[in-house]
Amino acid sequence: MENPHEAEQAVLLERIIKNVDKCNEAVMEMNHCIKEILESSSDVHIAAQLFANYSRNVKYNLEQVAQMPKPV
Repeated sequence: MENPHEAEQAVLLERIIKNVDKCNEAVMEMNHCIKEILESSSDVHIAAQLFANYSRNVKYNLEQVAQMPKPV
């Protein structure tokens, strides 16, 4: 005699597997999009670092000039 819940459980498991597959595909697509965004923004990140270094150097040089003795 066949278990009456077995067929229902098999259908539910099949639905779960299909939903997990769809979810996995969506996550993989999202990861791909995030990777593209990170790659495209790398130039902006480098430019931001350059400006931060420039700003730090300017601040340091201005502080050094302020500490220099005045000409007589």
